[in-house]
Amino acid sequence: MKPARVVVAGIHGHGRNHVENVRRLAATGRAELAGVCDTRPAPGLDVPFSADLPSLIAATGAEVAVIATPIHTHAPLAVAALRAGAHVLLEKPPAPSVEEFERISAAVAETGLACQVGFQSLGSAAVPAAAGLLGEPIRAIGVAGSWTRPFTYYSRAPWAGHRRLDGVDVMDGALTNPFAHAVATALAVAGADAVSSVEEIELELYRANAISCDDTSSARVRLADGTVIAITVSLCGDRRTEPYLHLHGETRSALLFYTLDEIEVDGVRTGFGRVDLLDNLLAHIGEGEELLVPLERTGGFTRLLDEIRRAPDPLPVDGARVEPSRLVLPGIDVLAVRAAAELRTLSEVGFPGSLASLPSFPGGLAPLPSTWPESSLRAGSREVATYTQRGDLQPTDAPRPHLHPVRTLGGTVVTETQPADHVHHFGAGVAISDVNGVNFWGGSTYVPGVGPKILPNHGRQRRRSLRPVDGGFAELLDWVGPDGTVLAAEERTLVARTLPDAWALDFAFTLDNRTGEPLSIQSSACKGRTGAGYGGFFWRAPKDSPGLDVLAEGASGERAVHGSLSPWLALTCDDWSLLFVQTLGLDPWFVRVAEYPGVGPALAWDAPLTVPDRLERAITVVVADGRLSPERATALAGELAAP
Repeated sequence: MKPARVVVAGIHGHGRNHVENVRRLAATGRAELAGVCDTRPAPGLDVPFSADLPSLIAATGAEVAVIATPIHTHAPLAVAALRAGAHVLLEKPPAPSVEEFERISAAVAETGLACQVGFQSLGSAAVPAAAGLLGEPIRAIGVAGSWTRPFTYYSRAPWAGHRRLDGVDVMDGALTNPFAHAVATALAVAGADAVSSVEEIELELYRANAISCDDTSSARVRLADGTVIAITVSLCGDRRTEPYLHLHGETRSALLFYTLDEIEVDGVRTGFGRVDLLDNLLAHIGEGEELLVPLERTGGFTRLLDEIRRAPDPLPVDGARVEPSRLVLPGIDVLAVRAAAELRTLSEVGFPGSLASLPSFPGGLAPLPSTWPESSLRAGSREVATYTQRGDLQPTDAPRPHLHPVRTLGGTVVTETQPADHVHHFGAGVAISDVNGVNFWGGSTYVPGVGPKILPNHGRQRRRSLRPVDGGFAELLDWVGPDGTVLAAEERTLVARTLPDAWALDFAFTLDNRTGEPLSIQSSACKGRTGAGYGGFFWRAPKDSPGLDVLAEGASGERAVHGSLSPWLALTCDDWSLLFVQTLGLDPWFVRVAEYPGVGPALAWDAPLTVPDRLERAITVVVADGRLSPERATALAGELAAP
C-alpha cells in the first residue's frame, strides 16, 4: 500500500510533534509528509509550504490534513480541509462552541470523509478496560489534576490565557485546554459521547494569575443516565503530578492514570497499550478500521466546553504564593484529591479559604497525596525515595519509570532529573542506548561516521503492572519500539532496607527477549565513540554537589575507575556518598565526574552484547550522609557482597 500523503497545518508549538509523528510513520512506510501550512515560514522543512490549507491540499494531493492550529481556527480549517477532499485529524478540543462543532459535523456528513479528534488518551486500551477491571458498574467519576505553569505559559501565544480574543472565542482555560484530556477521558469512560448525554453542569471557575480564563476550576456533570462526574484541576500546584480518574463503583473504586495508561485496583497497577490516532486514521482510510475518536464521540466534551464559554468570568483568588517565575496555591493538590474522592466542587471542600488551614511544609512542598502515581520507598519508617512514571515526557526522552528524588537518611537529595546538560537523564533507573536499533536512553543516537544525531528511533518502557512487596515494589514492563513492537519484557524489583547510619537499595532486573531472534544491545562505544559505553542501570547524581570524587577497589579518580571491573564503586562528595555493589553480573563501570556525576555498570562496554533469551542483573546501592572513607567503603562492599 502506498504511503498516505499528509499535510500538517500549524507547525509551531505543539504542531512540531505532529510533524515528527508523520516522519515516524514515514519511516515505517505508512505516511509521507507532503506539505505544511502556517502563517509563518517553516525553516528546515524541505516540503511544500503554504498559508492556504485548501490550496496546499489541492497542490499536493494530500489525503489527510492534520490541524494543530489555535482553537478558534479549528472549525473553519476543518471544514475547508474536508471540502478540499482530505480526511482530518483535528487537535483537541474540536471547537470552542456547540455551534462550530455542528459546522464540522455537517461537513463530515456532506463529504463522507473522516474527522478524528486528537484526544490521544482515548487511544488507550485502559479506557474500555476500566469498568471490567473495576469488576462492577461505574456509578460516578472524580477527576483530580494539579500541574504548575510559569508566567511565560500565559504569553506563549497571543491567545494564551484568554477566553476571547478580539471578540472570538479561544477558550484557553484549564478545563478546556491543558486538562481537556482529563475531561474527555472521564466522559468517554462514562459513555457520554453525544451532546445530549450531558444533562446538568455545575461550574466553579477561578483564576490566581492575571489572565481572563480559569487556571483553577471545578465542574460537576450529571449525565442523562444519572452518572456523576466531578472534576477539579489547577495549573497553580507546587509541582506537576499525574492527573487521574477516581472511578467509584458500588462497593469498590479504582484509579485510572490517563497520561500513563494505567489503572490501579486494590493497590496493584496494570498498564495498557495506546494506539496513535494518526496511525488509526490511516488504518481507517486504508483498511476500514474503526475510528477511535470520531468527531461524534466528542459531543459530550463540547457540551461542557460550551457551558464554560457562556459562564461568567472566573473569580480572582487571593492567597497565592508569589515566586519569581510562577504563582502557587499551596495545597491545591490535596484539595483536588479530596474533591475527586468525595465528588465535591472546590467550594464544597472550603476553597479558597481552606488553603490557609492546610499545614505548611519545608520548602513549600506538601507530601504527595497517596493517590498520585508516584510510589514511595521506605527504609524502615522513613521515606527515602520516590519511584515515578511521568506522562509529560516526549518520545525523545525515551520515557521510563525512575527513582527521583532519592534522599539520604538526613534528607539530602542524591539524584537529578532532566538537568540542562543531559535533559534525558532521569534519576536512577535502567536505560540502554541501543536495543536492536531502538534508543531506550533518550536524546541522540551515535551514528558511525556522522556522530550524535536525533533519529526517530526512541522507545519507551511501558508498565504492565506494579505491585507492593515487602520493602518496595515488583514491576513488569514492556520495552516498546517506536512502531509498537515489544522487544523485551522486564521483571524489576526495588527494595529499600536499613543499615547502620545509612540505607540500601536492592535493584534487580531481568530482560526476556520477545523478538524471536537474538537481541542485540549496543552502546555508543560499540559504534566508535571511545569511552561512551553507557547503558544498563544508571544513576544520575546532582551536578552542584561539593567535592565530587570516585573510588573503587584499588583505584581512585575518574580516569582510573572508568571502565574498571571492580566489584564495587563509590561516588562521594562532602554531603553524601553512594556505594554501588554489583551483586549479579560484573560489567565495566561507566563513570562521569568532571562533566557531570553519573555512574552505572555498562552492559555493552565496547562490544555488542547478544541476548538469545534472558539477561539478568542486580545491584545494591548504599545511600549515606557525608563522605565515606576508602576503608569504610571497602568494608561495606565486602559485607554486601558476602553470601
